[in-house]
Amino acid sequence: MRHNKKFNHLSRKKGHREALLANMAISLIEHKRIFTTLAKAKALRVYAEPLITRSKKDDTQNRRLVFSYLQNKEAVKELFGVISEKVADRPGGYLRILKTGHRLGDNAEMAMIEFVDFNEAALADTGAKKSTRTRRSRSKKTAPAAETAAAEAPKAEETAE
Repeated sequence: MRHNKKFNHLSRKKGHREALLANMAISLIEHKRIFTTLAKAKALRVYAEPLITRSKKDDTQNRRLVFSYLQNKEAVKELFGVISEKVADRPGGYLRILKTGHRLGDNAEMAMIEFVDFNEAALADTGAKKSTRTRRSRSKKTAPAAETAAAEAPKAEETAE
């Protein structure tokens, strides 16, 4: 029975699972986005988010704790430098998982895991204005107003000449 065993073992023993998650966390910190299976992405989010939370307070103890998990100086430096500045005001939820379909060979469900604050395309979308198009028909009053505005524009150009 598996009572109270709440995390995914990923069909690996403890040492292999810890090495896998540490290597994936290092790759995620270096590249800001990685593609993997959905199960590994969900396990990585549980593993990496507490480390990112620790990086928000830059002191020796937190650096040592994070280094004990990652064992990579460059990744720790990147985490406590660039990444901690971007996530400083965020109260959690630093990573986003997007499903990308199924893998061709074994039909495993694939996903992309990335930092929320480092996706420039998604950040630009939030600032874009939403279209004013609706599914309902507009009243007849707004249609002639648009036509009159278009008709007045050429008259203004003629007076300018």
